[in-house]
Amino acid sequence: MTHRILARRLFGTSLVALAAAASQPAFAQDEATGAEQQGDGQLNTIVVTANRREENLQDVPVSAATLDADTVKTIFDAGAEVTALAARVPGLFVESSNGRAAPRFYIRGLGNTDFDLAASQPVSVVMDDVVLENVTLKSFPIFDIERIEVLRGPQGTLFGRNTPAGIVKIDTVRPGDAFEAQGSVSYGSFDSISLDAGITVPLADIASVRVSGLWQSRGDYIDNGFTGEEDTYGAYDELAGRIQLLLTPTDRLSILGSYQLRDLEGTSTLFRANILGPGDNELNENYDRKTVFYDAGAGNQAQYEADIATIRVDYDADFATVTSITSWANSEGSSRGDIDGGFGAAFLPVSGPGFIPFPSDTQDSIELDQFTHEVRLASDTGGTLDWQVGMFVFESDFNVTTVGFDFPPSVTVRHTNDSWAVFGQLSAQVTDVLKLTGGLRWTDDEKQFGVTSPSFISGPGLQFREVEDSRLSWDLAAFLDVSDDASVFARVANGFRAPTIQGRDVAFGAPPSIALSEKITSYEVGFKSELADRRVRLNGAVYYYTIEDPQFSAVGGAGNLVQLVNAEKGRGLGFELDSAFQVTPDFLITAGLSWNDTKIQDENLAVGICAQCTVVDPTVVLSGTTRALVDGNPFPNAPEWIADVTARYGFPIGNGGEIFAFTDWAYQGATNFFLYESEEFNANNQIEGGLRVGYARTDGSLEVAAFVRNITDADNVKGGIDFNNNTGFVNDPRVFGVSARVRY
Repeated sequence: MTHRILARRLFGTSLVALAAAASQPAFAQDEATGAEQQGDGQLNTIVVTANRREENLQDVPVSAATLDADTVKTIFDAGAEVTALAARVPGLFVESSNGRAAPRFYIRGLGNTDFDLAASQPVSVVMDDVVLENVTLKSFPIFDIERIEVLRGPQGTLFGRNTPAGIVKIDTVRPGDAFEAQGSVSYGSFDSISLDAGITVPLADIASVRVSGLWQSRGDYIDNGFTGEEDTYGAYDELAGRIQLLLTPTDRLSILGSYQLRDLEGTSTLFRANILGPGDNELNENYDRKTVFYDAGAGNQAQYEADIATIRVDYDADFATVTSITSWANSEGSSRGDIDGGFGAAFLPVSGPGFIPFPSDTQDSIELDQFTHEVRLASDTGGTLDWQVGMFVFESDFNVTTVGFDFPPSVTVRHTNDSWAVFGQLSAQVTDVLKLTGGLRWTDDEKQFGVTSPSFISGPGLQFREVEDSRLSWDLAAFLDVSDDASVFARVANGFRAPTIQGRDVAFGAPPSIALSEKITSYEVGFKSELADRRVRLNGAVYYYTIEDPQFSAVGGAGNLVQLVNAEKGRGLGFELDSAFQVTPDFLITAGLSWNDTKIQDENLAVGICAQCTVVDPTVVLSGTTRALVDGNPFPNAPEWIADVTARYGFPIGNGGEIFAFTDWAYQGATNFFLYESEEFNANNQIEGGLRVGYARTDGSLEVAAFVRNITDADNVKGGIDFNNNTGFVNDPRVFGVSARVRY
């Protein structure tokens, strides 16, 4: 541990020095702070890379939304992590029962509630064109970014790793040919610190380097009511860094190498026993935000490290550009928790809060290696025909170890995944106003599973499992300009998620489970418009999708299992609306709204139910166990409504300065946590908001502000654990703070 502590101290010192360098006087750039606005009072153009090219959002036949760097920094002001992106754009939801380590993403209601570190998800996270497949990689900290794009609906033609639901695409700032620096720092309640900085330094005419870093920290602020210890839980210390070297030896050739790392130590999710109901989803008298009651869990500690190395080569060959992206990723770490959320048990002298049938204290850990390689050949844009073809290789190998204290005994399982794909896309400008796009992708995916370190519970032998599937994904889209200010589009897309193996139940004496491929066909029509001399932007889409053999995870239940199941069918329908209003040159409002209705369609699908909650589904007894029939239920963790609003007003003062106020709000409607429905394990009408007030230079070079996150101090239940008692976990508390940002 000595070398690790030393490395953290050296990196922390370097990060502070980087922020100090970024705060020195330099050349200010013409970029607004916190708002999409130009000097003429029009909305800025939003650039996206949904088609692996830089394009105007208004010209892309895909339902997409973006978050700019300033908005993301505001959301993360109090030291938040990727789950804070939930409900920040229509159709996107993110949650986690593993603290800052393993988030679960959902788009248009499609996701996976499986908490295991081997879980497969139908939403891909892509950072700098590198897919981050495992859940521990998806939690890689977001810092020094250019933008975040959310692409809704199947994206398998160009992005080939489990993308039937959509993609969260993160683009970081690349080194350029001029000196550039940015830095932001905030300090708030509970000793919350967030520092995000990046600096580009040209080394020569053909080389430049960018160094970026993140430090987020918080002190303990939650008491242990069982032991009487104060300020015992809630702390974290997160360090991340990135170094990029860009070489441009000729006008045709560029080589970008990057290395990034992450080091997390902190508190995992805090589970709270019997805080829901009974008979409703309201927080009861057992709930106290500042107190938990633990007799185990060893502090609910989480420790994770990760590093990602990437080499990208682009070569302009006149008729087309060749792009090669090769990446190696490693992740390792563990998280432990007092899963029952309380102390003692009903058969012991003491227990609580509420009825605790038995104690549960477990730890999961992972050691992962991932390799990806992609080669693309893309035509120059702007012609009658735009095309691109490519190939993709993916390899993943990781071990997951489950340890119980004192049950179950340690068991280690191994997962491998090998996949390759070839793909192509063609866009044709048929007329001056009509553009057609089509894409194909052939994917072969193979997974293997084995038990490498069994116990007397898991039984002898490897319990080897192997699944494989090869399928064609496709999409067709039409984009029609109906005027200079408005267009309509239609898109049909087909995708699939490869077969999946889940083996966590081996540790508890049950065999691994397998889910067959799920196949999705999605239909959407939408419009994009910029009105009132580009002062109003309205984009919207209506969609309908069907899924054959949808993969679900039957998590928990009184049997405490994690079992993969295939429903016969599933369907979803809804709409999304994104808008922006430049009311005046100094006043910008953005608003988003989505409605999503999902339904499981399988009359015979029966799943395990909770130990103590009030189930409202019909039940049957199978092999002596009561199960719920879930036909007609919504997909788990699929909010029916999502809404977001931001507003920024600047009052000009002096020469090039302004006093500003920025507020952001997110709304999450009715959300069911599990496959079955109960009175307790669901949420509805959750709202969280934030506010920033301060001074800014209009050229974006300086901003100082006071802020508050979760301004109403709302107590929102974000999920539950159902196998032991009515356990839940909640959102972060209100945080007040101050911040400063500089950009050159």
